[in-house]
Amino acid sequence: MTTPDSNAGAQGKSARNSPPFNSQAASGRPLSMEEILEGLDPEQTEVVKAIRGPVCVIAGAGTGKTRVITHRIAYAIAAGVTDANKTLALTFTARAAGEMRARLRTLGIPNATARTFHSAALKQLMYFWPYSFGGSFPSLLTVKSGFISEAISRADTALAPQTSTLREVAGEIEWAKVLEIGPEDYVESALGQGRSIRVQNSKSDKQNLEEVSKIYASYETLKREERAIDFEDVLLLTVGMLEEDRDVRERIRDQYRYFTIDEYQDVSPLQQRLLNLWLGNREEICVVGDAAQTIYSFAGASSAFLLNFTKKYPNAEVIRLSRGYRSTPEIIGTANAILRQGGMLGSSDHQLSSMNDHGVAPIIERSDSVASEAASVVEKITAIKQSHTAAGTPESQQPTIAILTRTNSQLEAFEQALKKSNIDSLVKSSDRFFERVDVKDAMRVIRQASVLPAEDGDWYSELESILRPFGAADYVQAFLRLAKTMKEDGAPTMRTFLRELEDRAEQNNPPTLPGVVLATLHAAKGLEWDHVFLAGVSEGFLPMGSDTNEERRLFYVGLTRARHQVHISYAGSPSPFLEGLLARS
Repeated sequence: MTTPDSNAGAQGKSARNSPPFNSQAASGRPLSMEEILEGLDPEQTEVVKAIRGPVCVIAGAGTGKTRVITHRIAYAIAAGVTDANKTLALTFTARAAGEMRARLRTLGIPNATARTFHSAALKQLMYFWPYSFGGSFPSLLTVKSGFISEAISRADTALAPQTSTLREVAGEIEWAKVLEIGPEDYVESALGQGRSIRVQNSKSDKQNLEEVSKIYASYETLKREERAIDFEDVLLLTVGMLEEDRDVRERIRDQYRYFTIDEYQDVSPLQQRLLNLWLGNREEICVVGDAAQTIYSFAGASSAFLLNFTKKYPNAEVIRLSRGYRSTPEIIGTANAILRQGGMLGSSDHQLSSMNDHGVAPIIERSDSVASEAASVVEKITAIKQSHTAAGTPESQQPTIAILTRTNSQLEAFEQALKKSNIDSLVKSSDRFFERVDVKDAMRVIRQASVLPAEDGDWYSELESILRPFGAADYVQAFLRLAKTMKEDGAPTMRTFLRELEDRAEQNNPPTLPGVVLATLHAAKGLEWDHVFLAGVSEGFLPMGSDTNEERRLFYVGLTRARHQVHISYAGSPSPFLEGLLARS
């Protein structure tokens, strides 16, 4: 059948732990089964060879799960178990999906589909809309705030349409919809789950939730009037379409026959319902996840589907990846200790082990105030940057640094302290990097230069030359950092680099920009840096809320974002999670 899908993509994460770039694969020749297995450790090899489902992979942080997922798909295609056009790899961010596609391209599989749940559902819904629903496709809300603000006015509630309130209400509506809870059942369900919203008023939790219920109902009415749908509707409508339209259901099941689901611990009940409809009664499914990294339960995600996978599929093969290639033994030891404190770590076989050389133990520092904490963090960052500058390290090869906090509001003090010290920083956000005029101009020059190969084959040096007139802007440094990594991994031409940039532009997945990254712990999931400063690890901020186990997992995720060193700081009283660590230090 004609496919409602396409395969543009982007590589999101640093490629330093990626398989070498294969010029034969890049030129169109798929790798042999032997070549696909090259460089894999025994655990990874076991997963890649397990090409018949059902398969469950428990993959600890930094164990190379993306590499394993893509090599397994390539191995299954090479073995004739499936066809590239019949595969569907699912994950939760466009960046992660883009990275999968980039990895598959290096393995000579340019036409395998890797998408987010929402993207895959949206493609199918748009394609089959005329057949199942008729008429034109509704407008898609990419941001809810405008509609929620109007819904607040219509609902005549006491809640003010402030930015923080809009964010809280949007989160509650999203939670309810992925659990398929309507406005009429929202209050009872939310109270049963112990939910509350953080707004500045004197009302009780129940009264606030009742206000949210009215806004939720008004929001749904407003969408119907405006003939608009949101991302949760995309999943709900696709589920309804597949359940009601047998012809569409069978056509999609005929298209996709080989499934891989990344970050399976983050699947919501609605996403699982959609996955069941895609899969039917077939068992060609491989799920990859880690219950220790479940940090989105507040948004409706549930690790129960991962933990109960073998109950649904008693014949499933379960394989554990426990060799960590991202972090040092000291960082992983600390992360394991955090889980052990909460009784979340099983036998020693289940612990993450570092395959890297020993490094520096995580540093824990107390400050009297947030301001002095921020000043101390910036002082350490300055020392790191100065040491590399003194050693002659080019700007594009400087170590990556991030400051991670529990909440967005905590980042402000560190952003101001960095600015005061003239250190570039960027708050992780959804800014459209590739829509900047200067970035478009630079890409236009790269596109012109990529028509003819470099005379001496050194396309990286040619790239440096053509970007020199643009100065030392942040995007130039980002382009050069990415290009250097790709060149070292064997990318043969500037055209290869240009294709990577264009794929990234489509997915709004910019390369690593220079400057210190400021992000919340939730926003840091799936990313990594050389130096990570876990700041504001104070009582009252971590843990936050009633789910201490989820907060502990969040801290674990933060720790395992670091490759070389972790700096932990707090002002006033320390987080209870630091208790054992302070005793050890």
